[in-house]
Amino acid sequence: MPERDELLTEIAPTGVIRAAVNMSNAALVQLDPLTGVLTGPSARIAITLAEELDCCLSLVRYGSAADILAAAEGNEWDVAFIAPDPSRADMLSFSAPYTTVTASFLVSDSSPLGSVGDVDAEGVRIAAAKTAAYTKQLERQIRNAILLHTENPASAVDMLISSQCDAAAGLTESLSRFCEENPGFRVV
Repeated sequence: MPERDELLTEIAPTGVIRAAVNMSNAALVQLDPLTGVLTGPSARIAITLAEELDCCLSLVRYGSAADILAAAEGNEWDVAFIAPDPSRADMLSFSAPYTTVTASFLVSDSSPLGSVGDVDAEGVRIAAAKTAAYTKQLERQIRNAILLHTENPASAVDMLISSQCDAAAGLTESLSRFCEENPGFRVV
């Protein structure tokens, strides 16, 4: 089957599909604490791809999309599961979207910010992970607020906790989980 061989040469030149997964994005991949098995859409798609091509699979774990991007030039992975973004198009080719992930803002319960629209206001400081796809969107859309770049999503939340910003941008699922575990915060 020449098509398969050509595809394998392109997708898995080492003979193994090395699929990069972003462990900080629980909407895409989760680690089962009992079995150690990765689940979620990214893991399912990678497993299906390997099965369809009758090829071995290695799920390569990264702490963030930034870590995946940094490893791109080092030939550490063959396919990756990260958000498409025009700023990444010079380095990567993207498939059609396979899922939708939403981002929101985390604020303290005492914050006057009650909606997403309230956040883009003069003097409001928003902390966001500098290489996250949602941060790229914010850079294009925010007109009045001040965007503060952090190394990762956890650092953005830390800035909010220490009152160094008014809102922390992040994945809605992760921010909601944070609120469940940490009273005094809410998602807008």
